[in-house]
Amino acid sequence: MQNKGYLHAEVESKVDTIKKKATVVYTITANDPYRIQKYESNMPHSALQRIADDTLRSNIRSNMLFDVDALEQERVRIASRFRQFGYYNFSKEFLTYEADSSLMSNKVDLKIGLHDDLKEASSDIKDLIFKRYSIQNVYFKVNPEYDLGFDTESASASDTLNYGGYKMLAAEENFLRLKTLIRNTQIVPNSQYSDFSVERTYSSLNSLPPVKYVNINFKEAGDSLLNCYIHLVPSKVVAFSTETEVTYTEGYWGLGASINTQHRNLFKGAEMLSLQGRMAIEKQETLWAQEWGGQASLLFPNFLIPFVPDHMKRRIRAKTEFTGSINYQLRPQEYTLMNIGGGLKYLWNFREFRHTLELLDLSYVYFPNITDYFKVTYLESGIYNKYNYENHLIMRIGYSAARSNYNPSRPLRNYSTLRFSLETAGNTLYGLASLLKWNKDEDGAYKISDIRFAQYAKGEITLTHHQIFDQNNRFVYRAGLGVGLPYGNADVIPYERRFFSGGANSVRGWSESTLGPGIYQKQTVRGRRDYNQTGDVKLDLNMEYRSKLFWLLEGALFFDAGNIWTIRDYEEQPGGKFKFDSFMGQIAFAYGLGLRADFSFFILRVDAGVKLYDPNLSRQERWRVKPNSNDFAIHFAIGYPF
Repeated sequence: MQNKGYLHAEVESKVDTIKKKATVVYTITANDPYRIQKYESNMPHSALQRIADDTLRSNIRSNMLFDVDALEQERVRIASRFRQFGYYNFSKEFLTYEADSSLMSNKVDLKIGLHDDLKEASSDIKDLIFKRYSIQNVYFKVNPEYDLGFDTESASASDTLNYGGYKMLAAEENFLRLKTLIRNTQIVPNSQYSDFSVERTYSSLNSLPPVKYVNINFKEAGDSLLNCYIHLVPSKVVAFSTETEVTYTEGYWGLGASINTQHRNLFKGAEMLSLQGRMAIEKQETLWAQEWGGQASLLFPNFLIPFVPDHMKRRIRAKTEFTGSINYQLRPQEYTLMNIGGGLKYLWNFREFRHTLELLDLSYVYFPNITDYFKVTYLESGIYNKYNYENHLIMRIGYSAARSNYNPSRPLRNYSTLRFSLETAGNTLYGLASLLKWNKDEDGAYKISDIRFAQYAKGEITLTHHQIFDQNNRFVYRAGLGVGLPYGNADVIPYERRFFSGGANSVRGWSESTLGPGIYQKQTVRGRRDYNQTGDVKLDLNMEYRSKLFWLLEGALFFDAGNIWTIRDYEEQPGGKFKFDSFMGQIAFAYGLGLRADFSFFILRVDAGVKLYDPNLSRQERWRVKPNSNDFAIHFAIGYPF
């Protein structure tokens, strides 16, 4: 309590014992706290004075509590900022406060300055403390057995690589190329020392898949010069795992298994190759459905893009990933499906945002066979959207970004998270077809090898806000909006790129993908999923109160609202079109409660949702004041819904 400014707090304790157990009760009388009335700095060094006077970044404000933690954070901020300018020998311990609480009104006048020991030190000591250093050389050494004290004396010229002030010791024993290490090191020879560069180097090198541990230290190498020594401990290069799963879908039980392997240093440059094979079977009455597939990805720890200088690549810290996949499904009573995909994307962090650019994402969906029974019963009858079961090609480009102002050092401060994404598909192919004057089919669409390619644009944005009362209680709000538009060569957005509503992360009074679009009514037979419940516009509004209960358990009360709509009036989805004069009355409402188990590394969640307002029903029945069994939905999931 005193550390938080309650200097006159009183604490009494009482111990009650029953047999071999004791209960301790603390009674705390806070009394009035002390607050900071006036704050000033007095630094004999001009650069230090400017940093201390930076009110925008300062942790100390007038009328705030006389909080020891805030005072310590301010010392750390000033010292760290000062070290950014090359003052390697400066420490927060050289800063001290003078507090005057003699005002007799629970007010404190506060002044920060240099410690008396430093003020009274000799000129040689002061010169050393306030000396600015630059980096002379950067040395790397990779060794499975960590050795803090390595230096250059044990390395000869024959086994040392040298490039622009970067040196690799015992190069013939190392498993990472020098160029890879340089690209992920922000400490640059012939540049000024900076704590920020050291922190970013730790972060970059630790993110390399084959690196287990990194240690960085410095030694003086002459007047105002430092040598940097970076020791890296490698991790296991090859990893292998298997997974099994039991599934239950639409009344059918199934079994699946997958094999995964990773090579974390494929070309000696921290490239990570990931391979996955998967197979699954499902008993459908008297027949067995099958699924076979595989995925492969190759991740490079840098920007594989021409004409970008090395210093820019080092600053952005991007990754490049190539992906490929193949999936085969055999459903004997319905259809056979082949899905082949591949892509290229870049991932990087810049200015508090995590960015992803999918420069190319190619997906080819092919139906070698569709049974006559499935065509007549579900496609020609309109129960399922026939476009979802046509061969199609998607060639798209997408960009997404996410940002959070959450501060780990202040976990009880309110924070928000923003995510948004944009994608387009088919524009390049359409432009090429128009330029080369390809022939169109009877529907006015271009085709490649008799396959119609998709063309659309789609955007999505989600904002989440955490209102925190204390470590055990908080409100969380989410607002999400998504819009997609087919055009040019397509009348409908491909099924896998459309929006869904309902389920564990949406309007939880409905099961997954069972709400909307609009006031569309299900036409499918009982027990079958309705694949027409997709849309081009999505709205999600959620509010959730979360409270710690006991042990690992956490409770939640929630209220959800939302729906999906179609951009156009499709015959297979009557009542689903978005209209400004009617969409408000088609927003569904749900409420409920949840129970979560927090195991630190993952959250196990169960939510029970109840329909409050169902836009699909008649006006007299939409408000579910007396809900029945059809108005409940139970959801099991991993992680929070938002």
